[in-house]
Amino acid sequence: MKTSRVLLRSPREEDERDFTALVRSSRPFFAGWVAPPRIATAFAAYLRRNTTDTFEALLLIRREDQAILGAVNLSEIVRGVFQNAYLGYWIGAPFARQGYMREGLALALNHAFASLRLHRLEANIQPANTASIRLVESLGFHREGFSPRYLKIGGRWRDHERWAILREEWRPREGPESATRRLRGVDS
Repeated sequence: MKTSRVLLRSPREEDERDFTALVRSSRPFFAGWVAPPRIATAFAAYLRRNTTDTFEALLLIRREDQAILGAVNLSEIVRGVFQNAYLGYWIGAPFARQGYMREGLALALNHAFASLRLHRLEANIQPANTASIRLVESLGFHREGFSPRYLKIGGRWRDHERWAILREEWRPREGPESATRRLRGVDS
């Protein structure tokens, strides 16, 4: 899964030092928004969780130098009649607002709908996070509702808006031609 600038891949043990260093250096940027693993033991737990059927972690990597830029997570993957997952994502402070996450999320949506054959993705976003709301809107998500005190982040229960997209609503706007070809073969 790649574009000319970024790729998505599963995290590996050898990523721990660069991953946790990026998270620690970005803590002020993340404050109140997200809390990715910042120490070795938490990263090891993240890797273990990634071996389950209900979670898929994908690192966002810059192709030119293989720098870890952030991560995209598909969590609480439910199969059967639901075929749904929650979408979570973050980008390190040095890489924010450069279009990397938009490219990464487009790849993640291609993967979720074409490879994993999910029907629906839901992203829960704090109302004040206007950059994240604009990002999911630009990818075709629609606002489904408001959840007061939905998630506990940074020690506080925080309100979130629910944004979702269905497989039949997703139309790749950018990304590799191979992902577009794969999607054409997916029945809605």
